[in-house]
Amino acid sequence: MARGLYWNTLLHQFRREWHIVQDRISAALPLAADHGMAIVLAVGPIMQGWALAMQGEGTEGLRQLQQGLEAYQATGAVFQRPHFLAMLAEVYGRVGQLADGLSTIAEALMLVEQTEERYYEAELHRLKGELLLQQTIPDASQAAVCLLQALDIARSQQAKSLELRAATSLARLWQSQGKRQEAYDLLAPVYGWFTEGFNTADVQDAKALLDELEG
Repeated sequence: MARGLYWNTLLHQFRREWHIVQDRISAALPLAADHGMAIVLAVGPIMQGWALAMQGEGTEGLRQLQQGLEAYQATGAVFQRPHFLAMLAEVYGRVGQLADGLSTIAEALMLVEQTEERYYEAELHRLKGELLLQQTIPDASQAAVCLLQALDIARSQQAKSLELRAATSLARLWQSQGKRQEAYDLLAPVYGWFTEGFNTADVQDAKALLDELEG
């Protein structure tokens, strides 16, 4: 049960459904404590911290996420650490600690090369691009490089959801640069691939941007 709830938590984190993340991991933790499941107990604060940050409690969310990552590292586990570091980088972006976010992405990408665990590689490059755009002086050219790399990786892995995220981020950047038609032409076919999941955050974000680009 504990592991099932843990994997369900990950699914909803992928879907950016922070309220369900909180519910699932809260149900998993007592079971994990009863059976001494160190990995699930460490992941608990990671997930809870991310969920808190997504609803505006960035400082407390960051504290819990860092606590969870320390506990996770103490178990000796390496699997999924790039994913968890991506979550940490996203929260750093939420609280405006962009340098910390970028260094966290660099650590995660180094780990990807060491372990060959690449399922979240595209998202790491996308997040790097987003962080570069949040800087006081945005580095739009380097951000575009990161977003294109994210797009290429997602396409090579046939990871359609991550391709949609990367395409949405790049299309939004191009929109800000006045490249409305290029942005639409990039995003529309990726969005058009989907035949379900229209209630998910990523698909809704893409649709909203396409509506803006058509307007």
